[in-house]
Amino acid sequence: MKQKVIIEWGKDGSYSAYAPDMQNAPIGTGNTAEETKQDFLNTVREMREVYMEEGKTVPEELNAEFDFQYDISALFSAFPFLNISKTAHALGINESLMRQYSKGQYVSKQRTLEIEAGIHELGARLQKVSLTH
Repeated sequence: MKQKVIIEWGKDGSYSAYAPDMQNAPIGTGNTAEETKQDFLNTVREMREVYMEEGKTVPEELNAEFDFQYDISALFSAFPFLNISKTAHALGINESLMRQYSKGQYVSKQRTLEIEAGIHELGARLQKVSLTH
């Protein structure tokens, strides 16, 4: 079973992670997307430990594989080697608009899907690269 975990950037500059489909869902917070992801996983581990210490069965959802999904701003935090302007250019998106998305401006679902598909296409192109040695 996979559980979706959303990592979002907050207007205060911090990040949060939550699993919208889990009961008593763990959360994570941090100053970066990666720190937030680790805090979420630590919270899950601690929740498992509490269940075991109390002699209770650990809910299956706490043993799930987690599928981390990022909003646009969290994406650029999680992968800081991605240059916002050059990524926008490669995807055919206005660079200024992509910078606004990376700072938390609303992004429609359709635009988010277009960006995701473009990033996956870039990744597929990179997988085909061969280096000479």
